[in-house]
Amino acid sequence: MKRYIFMLLMLPSLTFADELLSSGDTAWMLVATAFVMLMTPAGLALFYGGLTRSKNVLNTISMSLGAYAVGTLVWILVGYSIAFGEGDIIGSGKVLLSGITSDTLSGTIPELLFVAFQGTFAAIAVAIASGSMIERVKFSTYILFAALWIIVVYAPITHWAWGGGETLHFNEMDFAGGTVVHLNAGVAGLVVALILGRRKDYGKVAIKPFSPILVSLGAALLWFGWFGFNAGSQLAADGIAASAFLVTNVAASLGVIGWVITEWLIYKKATIVGGASGAVAGLVAITPASGSAGVEGAIIIGLVGGIVGFFGVTKLKNMFKVDDALDAFWIHGLVGIWGSVATALFIASYAMPAEYNMASQLVNQLKAISLTIVYSAAATAVVYFVSSKLTGGGRVDEESESIGLDETLHGEKALNI
Repeated sequence: MKRYIFMLLMLPSLTFADELLSSGDTAWMLVATAFVMLMTPAGLALFYGGLTRSKNVLNTISMSLGAYAVGTLVWILVGYSIAFGEGDIIGSGKVLLSGITSDTLSGTIPELLFVAFQGTFAAIAVAIASGSMIERVKFSTYILFAALWIIVVYAPITHWAWGGGETLHFNEMDFAGGTVVHLNAGVAGLVVALILGRRKDYGKVAIKPFSPILVSLGAALLWFGWFGFNAGSQLAADGIAASAFLVTNVAASLGVIGWVITEWLIYKKATIVGGASGAVAGLVAITPASGSAGVEGAIIIGLVGGIVGFFGVTKLKNMFKVDDALDAFWIHGLVGIWGSVATALFIASYAMPAEYNMASQLVNQLKAISLTIVYSAAATAVVYFVSSKLTGGGRVDEESESIGLDETLHGEKALNI
């Protein structure tokens, strides 16, 4: 009897559960944050490191590691304030996490945990962009670029999509970062690649990946971390998080299938690099729709994402003649556009709003896509030129490029045999 009386006395607190810290949600978000952290200095670092040439492996990996370290610092200092502070166009008031304590909540989790979770997104976004500029950009230029880019480009776009900036929100649906992270990073990488110009031997010699094994391992770590990326974006341990977890896995699998089948039909080969790239493409495609698409939609979104990524890398890239070294734009930018459009097309019946209008939502998605492309491109160009000026030029000299940046910039080799 005493047990039941105690339960009845607890009912008022259950009524206001949304205003209280949830230990279950907090535990899940601690894990999800750790998952996403793993994506940059491990998953992306190995994925990109395996794709680059042997003389630039360590430099490529160091750009992911550096992006995470610098990105974390900048996010704490000012990035979070711009992205999630009070304000319409630009947030403010939370510089150096001002006003946030261990008791401050964001929904049902500590705001400090929300800060950490979102910081991992900022870091991986600028690390993704590094894939377009590797093998020819100065490490010092890139590190300064990473810090400024998070402040000037990433944080404002995040504020418009997720942080309360209503004027430039457009009622976009972006559950986990289709425009905020992937399209934004892809466009940024492409812009810097255009400014830097091609590698001196681009198109003259065969540029082969250092290690398809590392590419595969990196993709697997990204896949693993993406469960935190997408399911964690619900900020709660509930059914929507479970759905996001499932459709993320489905879309990644279909991305592999879409890429490899297309590769086989055209080249009669099914490569491990292609399969790994297809997994990433499927993950990128489902990201904005992971909180609203069902498994049927995830199958289509992932499959098409793998196919779109394949044609972007093998056909469109050659048509445009841009030296996007590791295909950041074609896998993250182009596929990110597809994912954002598909978000309006594929909504599970249980997630569809009562008065949902597909046509108007599609227009909203296209507005957000256009804003991201225009702002990211213009602001990234400014950030790069400033970074280049402050570091005495952004491109390495021809001798360093020929020898390789591992030895000339870091004094190391990937393999000491």
